[in-house]
Amino acid sequence: MDKVNLTINGINVNVPKDYTVLMAAEKAGIDIPTLCYLKDINEVAACRVCIAEVDIKGVPMRNLPATCVLQVQEGMNVRTNTKRVRNAVRMNVELILANHNRECLTCLRNGTCELQKLCDELNINDIEFQGSKREAKIDNLSYSIVRDTSKCILCGRCVSTCRDVQGIGILDFTKRGFNTEVAPAFDYSMKDVPCVYCGQCIQACPVAALRERTYIDDVWDAIDDPYKFVVIQTAPGVRASLGEEFGMPVGTDVTGKMVAALRRLGFDKVFDTNFSADLTILEEGTELINRVKNGGKLPMITSCSPGWIRFCELNYPEFLDNLSTCKSPQQMFGAIVKSYYAEKEGIDPKKIFSVSIMPCTSKKTEANRPEMEVDGLRDVDVSLTTRELGDMIKQARIKFIGLPDEKPDSILGQYTGAGAIFGATGGVMEAALRTVADILTGEDLDDIEYQGVRGLDGVKEASVVLPIEGKDTEVKIAVAHGTANAAKVLEAVKKGEKEYHFIEVMACPGGCVHGGGQSHVSAKKRLEVNPKAKRADALYELDKSLPLRKSHKNPEVIKLYEDYLKEPNSHISHKLLHTHYYKRNAYEVGQQEEYDKIMEKIK
Repeated sequence: MDKVNLTINGINVNVPKDYTVLMAAEKAGIDIPTLCYLKDINEVAACRVCIAEVDIKGVPMRNLPATCVLQVQEGMNVRTNTKRVRNAVRMNVELILANHNRECLTCLRNGTCELQKLCDELNINDIEFQGSKREAKIDNLSYSIVRDTSKCILCGRCVSTCRDVQGIGILDFTKRGFNTEVAPAFDYSMKDVPCVYCGQCIQACPVAALRERTYIDDVWDAIDDPYKFVVIQTAPGVRASLGEEFGMPVGTDVTGKMVAALRRLGFDKVFDTNFSADLTILEEGTELINRVKNGGKLPMITSCSPGWIRFCELNYPEFLDNLSTCKSPQQMFGAIVKSYYAEKEGIDPKKIFSVSIMPCTSKKTEANRPEMEVDGLRDVDVSLTTRELGDMIKQARIKFIGLPDEKPDSILGQYTGAGAIFGATGGVMEAALRTVADILTGEDLDDIEYQGVRGLDGVKEASVVLPIEGKDTEVKIAVAHGTANAAKVLEAVKKGEKEYHFIEVMACPGGCVHGGGQSHVSAKKRLEVNPKAKRADALYELDKSLPLRKSHKNPEVIKLYEDYLKEPNSHISHKLLHTHYYKRNAYEVGQQEEYDKIMEKIK
């Protein structure tokens, strides 16, 4: 690729000609402040914080251009630290602050806010500009996401992420001028539009304009209630991110310390969702085999990701019969703890309060779906995010980094490497193949690392030859992460361009390791480290370290079937572990009437 030479702050830099000045500065180790910038997602120069003085071969450019969109040119001379630049950057940030809710001490993002960090770096301790503020609106009607207009800085990162990364586009700039805000169309609540609650908008937001709806107080109340027996499960991806809440490197596996912290928080039993991930593979793998052998609906599509399920219900209802009927590991665990575990331990299931720690904001909505209960008992009572668990540990004044490594409780805490990799895109597929291949061949296969389904490509395709009905059959598989990529796969299947037996879909890019509830990683930090890759690596390393790496080898799962479920896809398994899905409308009954009223006013 052709390269160009330019000078940044007196340093000669040689970079490809398609670089921006901001990218060139990063390569040269020169830090230019940014706020609205999100690499490859939101490069719109909205905040005017990354400005610089620039001349080309001695001819100065007009005004101060934004380096995030300024293409490098031969002979360009860039200065990022002149008095003119410093004053302009400071003024632009102060203008943002003038209309911002600055109650930082009580803000959920205090300490992780990118605007707050920038103000600290610029040593802003007074705001010259004072004036009117936009009307503050808080939309907290969904189970998953809260939108607060008083914190919004109109950077557009959430808009670009929802539209361009996820292919959904329920957020956009509305109104005009001073009253501009980011919101769903016609000022609808997040609960009334086709949002899948993946929380990628939260991950993109540099401030606290978008955040999870928190249920921490409900969990504290349950722990303090002597009548309740409070159990907790932790998802695979949580252990690869929780350490970041305490300053540990991105992708550090903190399984042992996490378990120790949960015991010290006061939970009666500490279990692991990896156990029910293994259980899911037995149910889902058996379902796949039955569909292939008996002419069932193909391709079968995974049902572990609630954001993906909602996306399918809203946008591709014709594929609902293709979805596995299996509940997600979160919900399977909840159902088992209030049936099998309660019976084993002689506990009244009505006393059990089931909590999950998930890397996902959509899990909060999933836990509240009306069908997610058995015999009147909710599978999961409360779902918290990784960030919320970090907050609870801090509230309890627990010194997380110094904790010893502890193991989860039995009889729902043992897991295999297959359960651990559920948190990475391709992990569910790989775990399923490990078990399905063994079942169909009748052998304990040694070659269990299916590299073709690993990695961060948006859509991955592979095939594996397995003996089905006495004949070697090429089983075609696909893996998609991010709902935009899921749509590409489904469109190809609809048009007859692609044919698969099994498809894994995760709503979030990278899978659960980059879920909407994971620890915040700033846009600047993402230029240095890819959290998706680092966290996935932690799970694959955990998989390698475990003595058992196939779900059907999990002794506790085997005992569960022997003592209670009898066999995968049995009658009791279907009662506890399987569910159904249904077509949804973007505007539910009752909400359409309000929509019509709004349209009448506009007319």
